[in-house]
Amino acid sequence: MTVRSIAILGATGSIGTSTLDLVEREPDRFRVTALTAQRDVDGLAAAARRTGAELAVIGDPARYQDLRAALAGTGTHVAAGPEAIVEAAAAGADWTMAAIVGIAGLRPTLAALAAGGTVALANKESLVSAGALMTDAARAHGATLLPVDSEHNAVFQCFDHAAPGSIRKVTLTASGGPFRDWTIEAMRAATPAQAVKHPNWSMGAKISVDSATLMNKGLELIEAFHLFPLPPDAFDAIIHPQSVVHALVDYVDGSVLAQLGTPDMRTPIAHSLAWPQRMATPCRRLDLATVGRLDFLAPDLERFPALAIALDVLAAGGARPAILNAANEVAVAAFLDGRIGFLDIALIVRKALERYDPPAPASLDDVFAIDAGARRAAQATMEVMTA
Repeated sequence: MTVRSIAILGATGSIGTSTLDLVEREPDRFRVTALTAQRDVDGLAAAARRTGAELAVIGDPARYQDLRAALAGTGTHVAAGPEAIVEAAAAGADWTMAAIVGIAGLRPTLAALAAGGTVALANKESLVSAGALMTDAARAHGATLLPVDSEHNAVFQCFDHAAPGSIRKVTLTASGGPFRDWTIEAMRAATPAQAVKHPNWSMGAKISVDSATLMNKGLELIEAFHLFPLPPDAFDAIIHPQSVVHALVDYVDGSVLAQLGTPDMRTPIAHSLAWPQRMATPCRRLDLATVGRLDFLAPDLERFPALAIALDVLAAGGARPAILNAANEVAVAAFLDGRIGFLDIALIVRKALERYDPPAPASLDDVFAIDAGARRAAQATMEVMTA
């Protein structure tokens, strides 16, 4: 058996820990070359000890001595800071999990692609903000980009990559989040605790709020556009409360292929970790007789305007996706801090898009400049709203 070297960027988050769970079940199959985290020294050190990781990197330089002490005598090399994370990503692992949340994951993900290996992408913000740069880098360096989001991984499994012209439409499913049946009036008073309580999936706070607004599905549609060679209007979303069907691929002959499974991120992670083979997982098996029924309904764009905004941004292209992503990050953080209401999230994003309209990015520096400008526009909008 060939041992695959792996790096996990964002090893202490939900995707990182799920990846580690799979890796640790087959230790003879994988060699962990690098693990990174932003601030969680205890979680990072514990993972490094369990896996015998060659390198552990903490993003916050102030935590370097803590990590060094925690891993003293283990043989694991220790580093700290954003540049050290980029260097870990660029070190040339056979397979890299890119699971750093937000725009912070962009440089490390591009570094991993430049190293020419296989990159399992769980950071949707990288493709949303810099999709063309990411896919161009993958092609230029002969890297393989595999989607880890359950929906995109489902599309990947059903998509005829040799004949994309035979595909009419790709549909991503959405659970509808915790507020699927709530009125606008009820959502106006929704709390962060209610928003992060996803009915089907176990996820971090930011992505859980994005699921509650349906912005997550909008970001995923933009991501899908960069992953699969179809025009923007070939991508849509449908509400599917059971989260059993993860995506559907509609062919020109009337056939529709769908990927089904229980809502457990270890399934798509395992698919990308073992690709082009398969590997066993401990995930609960799908029992359709127990599920009993599968429901589907069109998303309500009036109650969930974030999805409508994202669809407009997908059609417009240019710098709009990067603005959308940055403004949404600012608004979600403010909501989680209790500074704005739930319905204010989409409003702030819309206003930021109205305030700020730079040209399309041509470089990584352009992407970061657009991101910074969008954050300023979102912040200015919030200041007016809360004055």
